[in-house]
Parts: sequence; structure tokens; C-alpha cells
Amino acid sequence: MTITDDAIQQAEARMATKRDHAYAIDARYNRGTKRVIVRLHSGLELAIPTYLIEGLTAATPDALAEIEVSPSGLGLHWPQLDVDLYVPALLEGQFGSKQWMARQLGATGGRSRSQAKCNAAKANGLKGGRPRKMQA
Repeated sequence: MTITDDAIQQAEARMATKRDHAYAIDARYNRGTKRVIVRLHSGLELAIPTYLIEGLTAATPDALAEIEVSPSGLGLHWPQLDVDLYVPALLEGQFGSKQWMARQLGATGGRSRSQAKCNAAKANGLKGGRPRKMQA
């Protein structure tokens, strides 16, 4: 199948009119702050710490620095890591899959150090703590 210049121009025109989401025009990795900086078409820049993004937590700075923005501006791709992100999802605070996000939220809740949690732990301790497991 041969793609003509006319077909390319029509596709580009369709793409330009269908953008109802924010889209990226540039993305880079800042080694000093360890953040991915995404510049949107509106001029807004997002600075996201890499530890918040699934697939980027243990990546090397060189791998993080190689970011590709999709032609539509709706996707970011790290070729060395085989990681893809959807830009509108980033704006909604979704930095990974549902399972990964649930694990992150669960880990944060388990580390909570509220006064209510301390009081509950003390009350449970006064009751003798956790019951011992009985062997069958």
C-alpha cells in the first residue's frame, strides 16, 4: 500500500481537530531533581518524580533521559525501558496500572502514623496483643 502526500495531509488535519485532551509537545528528564518534565500545548509543565511512575523507579538516568513523545502528543515512551504512559491519565494522577496504583496506596496506608492508629495499637497491646497461632 502506497501512502500519498494527500493522505498524510488529511490524517494530520484530522489529528489536529480531534485533540480534546491536553497533549504533550515535549518531555525530558531532569537528573538534578530526578523528575520527568512534560510540557503541554497550553504551556503548562508537569514535573513528576520518577518514583511515582510505574516502570521508572529503578531505571538508570541514561534510560530515563531517552523519552519519545507520540505524534499525537497523547503518549510518552521510554524505548530502553519499554514503558508507555498516557498523558491525559498523568493529568488525572494515574501513574501506572490499576494494580500498581493499588499497591502504592496500600503501602502508604500501612505506613500511616496517625494518633488514632497509635491509640488503637496501644489498646490492642493492653488486650495482650495478637493471639498466637494454634498449630493443627
